[in-house]
This record gives sequence, structure tokens and C-alpha cells, in this order.
Amino acid sequence: MRDAMSILIRPVVSEKTYALMDNGTYVFVVDPRATKVDVRNAVEQAFNVKVVNVNTLNRKGKTTRNRRTGVVGSRPATKRAIVTLKQGDTINLFEN
Repeated sequence: MRDAMSILIRPVVSEKTYALMDNGTYVFVVDPRATKVDVRNAVEQAFNVKVVNVNTLNRKGKTTRNRRTGVVGSRPATKRAIVTLKQGDTINLFEN
């Protein structure tokens, strides 16, 4: 198994994910080759919590265009994992 920080790239920060955090659900951008079992083990190892459920989704990168030159490019595709923790467990992502 790879180490947890090579699987978990970063947490997703948005209004929607903040609302999910109140219910014990956290969203991470993960390595595209990671499986649900890899994500479960990485979260349990990194944050010392019990994971109940893991859902994953692949997001295709958007196509972009430079208005001045007309060059077409694309944003990178990402894989996200929606992790639900056991009742009472929390992850302190944004400690003060």
C-alpha cells in the first residue's frame, strides 16, 4: 500500500463541502489511480478515524480557450472521494 499523503492530494474547499462536514462527510481530491479501499485506508491512517463509506467520482477537465490568441487548452481531470465517517468522528482540516 502507498502512503496516505500520496493518495490524498488535498481537501475540497467550498460552501457545499462545508455543509457536508457538519454531517461527518468530507471530500478530497485523490490520486486518479486510487481505489475506494486505498482511499479508506489512507483516511483512516492519516486522521485516525473510522470510515463508514467511500464514494468516488471522476471529473473531466474543462476545455479552455485564450481569447486573444485562440489557443485551446484544458484543465486537468481530477478524481474526488466523498468519505463518510463513523458517527462522532471528525477531521480537523482547518485548525487555528
